[in-house]
Amino acid sequence: MKILIANKSHASYAEIICNTIEESAKVRGTGIARRTPEYIINKMEKGNAVIALEEEKFAGFCYIETWSHDKYVANSGLIVHPDFRNQGLAKDIKNVIFDHSRKKYPEAKIFGITTGLAVMKINYDLGYQPVTFSELTDDETFWKGCQTCKNYDVLTRTDHKMCLCTGMMYDPEKKKNPKMVEKPKSKFNEKAFQRLKHIKQTLFYKKEKAEK
Repeated sequence: MKILIANKSHASYAEIICNTIEESAKVRGTGIARRTPEYIINKMEKGNAVIALEEEKFAGFCYIETWSHDKYVANSGLIVHPDFRNQGLAKDIKNVIFDHSRKKYPEAKIFGITTGLAVMKINYDLGYQPVTFSELTDDETFWKGCQTCKNYDVLTRTDHKMCLCTGMMYDPEKKKNPKMVEKPKSKFNEKAFQRLKHIKQTLFYKKEKAEK
């Protein structure tokens, strides 16, 4: 298995990447910002993506988004082809794209929003910490990317302050400034995140029923 910094020579994989992301979202029943093959190819050409290949077969992918004049970076579109799941590949891809992001944008805050516990754990192990949405980028282009998510109405009702996703961030400033160093982090508490997700679902769905 090879995990490579993608380039224009990998453009032929763009369509299967988009299809795999969309099919995965349908299976999980979660919303996701849709991307076109042209968009994926653009990321490859700029060196802002990584691709996993088993010989010539597509295995996984992830790309870099930048916001607010490169002050914020997101590692988005993480996907593993069904034939290669449950082998730890998602974590390996995430590690490579994280290191690549740190090298290309060393001063940027790296963040993400997700409902997936597996992704939350990977992020947590990399040094991400849960944050409120107000700590994320205020770039409207980022939030427009949520419009195709089935939970977008929740985001708009709360004025971008809360949704079913959990926001997480890696802040390089805290790593190099001794006064900002946090206490050693404890083990990822999956049950706590599950409870948080359940509370959000109950809160928003009850409000939705009351408004009908």
